[in-house]
Amino acid sequence: MNLFKASLLALTCSALMSCATHSTLNTAPRDNSAYISQYQASLRSQVISDVRYELDFQLTGETEFSATSKVTFRLSEVPKQLSLDLNKAQIKRLIINGTAIYPNYNGAYISLNTRLLTSGANTVEVQFTRAHSTNGEGLHRFQDPVDDKVYLYSHFEPAAAQQMFAVFDQPDIKANYQITVTAPKDWQVISSMRETQVTPAGAYNRWSFPDTPKLSPYNFSMHAGPYHVWQDNSGRYPMRLFARESVANQVTPQDWFTYTKQGLTFFDNYFGIAYPFKKYDQILVPDFLYGAMENAAAVTFSEDIFLHKAAMTADQKQSLAGVIMHEMAHQWFGDLVTMKWWNGLWLNESFASFMGTLATQEATEFTNAWRNFYATGKQKAYEQDSLVTTHPIEVPVATTQNAFDNIDAITYQKGASTLKQLRHLLGDMVFRRGVSNYLKQYSYQNAELDDFINSLGKAAGRDLTAWTQEWLYSAGVNTIKAEYRCNGNRISAFSLVQLPASAELPTLREQKVQVALFTQSRSGLRNDIIVPVTYKGRRTEVKQLVGERCPDLVYPNFDDWGFVKVELDRKSFTTAQQQLSNVSDPLLRSMLWQSLWDSVREGKLSLEQYLSTVFVNAPAESDYTIVGQIIDSMLRSKEYLAQIAPIQQNYAENAIKGLSQMSLRKTMESKDDNDFQRRWFNAYVSLASDRDSLRHLAQLLDGDTKIKGLTLDQDLRWAIIIQLNRYDFPNALQRLTTEATKDNSDAGQKAALAAEVIRPEASAKRRWLSKVHQDSLPFAKQRIVMANLYPAEQKLLSAATAEERLSSLNDMDKKGPVFMRNYGYNLIPTDCNYTSIAALNKVLDSQTGLSNLARRTLLETRQKEQRCVLIKNTMAH
Repeated sequence: MNLFKASLLALTCSALMSCATHSTLNTAPRDNSAYISQYQASLRSQVISDVRYELDFQLTGETEFSATSKVTFRLSEVPKQLSLDLNKAQIKRLIINGTAIYPNYNGAYISLNTRLLTSGANTVEVQFTRAHSTNGEGLHRFQDPVDDKVYLYSHFEPAAAQQMFAVFDQPDIKANYQITVTAPKDWQVISSMRETQVTPAGAYNRWSFPDTPKLSPYNFSMHAGPYHVWQDNSGRYPMRLFARESVANQVTPQDWFTYTKQGLTFFDNYFGIAYPFKKYDQILVPDFLYGAMENAAAVTFSEDIFLHKAAMTADQKQSLAGVIMHEMAHQWFGDLVTMKWWNGLWLNESFASFMGTLATQEATEFTNAWRNFYATGKQKAYEQDSLVTTHPIEVPVATTQNAFDNIDAITYQKGASTLKQLRHLLGDMVFRRGVSNYLKQYSYQNAELDDFINSLGKAAGRDLTAWTQEWLYSAGVNTIKAEYRCNGNRISAFSLVQLPASAELPTLREQKVQVALFTQSRSGLRNDIIVPVTYKGRRTEVKQLVGERCPDLVYPNFDDWGFVKVELDRKSFTTAQQQLSNVSDPLLRSMLWQSLWDSVREGKLSLEQYLSTVFVNAPAESDYTIVGQIIDSMLRSKEYLAQIAPIQQNYAENAIKGLSQMSLRKTMESKDDNDFQRRWFNAYVSLASDRDSLRHLAQLLDGDTKIKGLTLDQDLRWAIIIQLNRYDFPNALQRLTTEATKDNSDAGQKAALAAEVIRPEASAKRRWLSKVHQDSLPFAKQRIVMANLYPAEQKLLSAATAEERLSSLNDMDKKGPVFMRNYGYNLIPTDCNYTSIAALNKVLDSQTGLSNLARRTLLETRQKEQRCVLIKNTMAH
């Protein structure tokens, strides 16, 4: 039983036993912060219903805005305490049911005078001013450095709507929103509904919007500024796309509209429910904290990811299509039907990740979407689920401050993989029917995990209680391996053996997978048989395979149905090493590559042995997705080699140089294929660290040499400049300065900052670190500084401030989860040795007041250090 259910049960029992006429609800005081606990939120939602917001905003483009929030709602009874959230505002006037009073306001929420409230209808009106946010939350303000134009956009997840208007800021108090906005004449205003009227008002326009359907606060949005707009009305729903004027030439609207239209058609058909809103807007915005956000009918996307100064590569197009589909799936699953509390956020994200990939595979040209998911997102989930900080997919969330504590690859990709597995287990049509019934039953309402699972179970005619417990409430990833015997070149016994994640995580799960057998032939590996198997418990006999030809390779999760690690038997592992280039099935080839890389990270295969396989097989690889997978392992190998270098200096330097030169050779050979050439050239830039490679990059930058077929656009120029400065190549700083004068765009300024920060200069490093500690930079720039301050090879520079960074963790933690997430994953010091591990142990033992997020980051950093030491020791032997 989760906390929410327990709270409701206790309150229900109390109410039945009490005949008091005065409410006992909301007796637990809040802690004066902007965060609200699940318990307090559940108390508030029990008495409040029929909420409607009339919001009036006056926007000038200056650093502050003015607004009026008129909130109407019904109370089933008047509670002893009731708060209305409004963060860091200057309240000018507060009116409760017609009576103007002095606000009881602590800067985070208004404590309403309950003597002025009544059972039934109530109205609260708040007039206020507030500074625009600059950290990506609330109503964020950005001034374009190119033309000084101001752009605003909102971002409310998990609970930042209170940074823009007075609100009951929790997902289970859905409401209708009606907004009016006064904005400069050259501005666009975008929200969940299309405007009904734009009226001139002097130097401004007055925008009026109709009521929205019922939405949770975090799904509502408002964006404003002189955005460039593209329109397409060729589909069933009107579509618009917005971007800043100065970057409009970096947008290819036809790609956006094509994928959007394909997605809307797919989801309409799949869910059996028409798109629930009246238009589909998408807005590219700067300084965004995440990749994108599913605001109802007005989805926001990060410029950093989706602006391109050259023609998009296949990878970039697939990424765009996938994110469009992910956010679109949320319009049904998240916006139309919404979780009651933040413990349900995983289901929103898992479902959108699953459906987004399915839609990309089935509705666009990217029919390799599931293979791409396996090679990228699913590997992040396996890695996250193998850490000491692993957690169940469904976890309690105590307060809104903790909403994102466990939002990670388990939430997104493991959850998506679990839903994919459930779809295989139940069957495609049964799964689809269960999802459609769930969405129809809970449209414009809030729902819980049990509601979703019960809908699927009812469609399948099956009790999913045990499945739910195994998969959603138990942490860790299992391993399967094939155990078999052969007599006379025929299988005499065959079993699938399932291993628990660890002694502390003993759960064994039910799964449906495919077992594939292969034998070697002159033409390569031949697939002899594929058998679907539903296994559970420790050992499952597979009698169908008895009598089949004795295999050279067994893969017990063929076609990637299951979420499970595969341990190859010894014969299969040897075959995988020797026959990679002879495996014709691209997904199997991808999975075998992954098995080899996993063996390195587990200390079973040395990094030298793995890189030998790379040097032999990577040049011949013709699959675009697998090339990306191999390159990712090459870049991670470079990070390990940089830390291992003192032990095997010559090998490390030669291996990195060899990877760099191989990438250059593949770049040159791919002159007739832009996608492959860009992929290999990006790898070459990232791997270049020896003088010859850096000199070649400098010559390319200066135009003294060229690579046939390759054009250095602005993004590539900055990538080269950052790399030259990373290794302090002669005149790198001068090149940085020259380039910055040519490109004064926001992206250019951020790239120049990254190049300056990454330079190996001790005094400069200290200055930058001080700026982070003292908050003397806008948060968007702080993120860049943190990400680039201490690359892996700058070990001595990192060590110089390591103690300071560790001792500052408590203060950094107080800046909140958004800041701490960036600081923790970039600036907790590591050195790939036992001394570094001991230092982390000391912090974990002594700094007991750290937040859950900070402690989690420390634990994960320590485990990654232990893995690095393991890889180092494997090489040393």
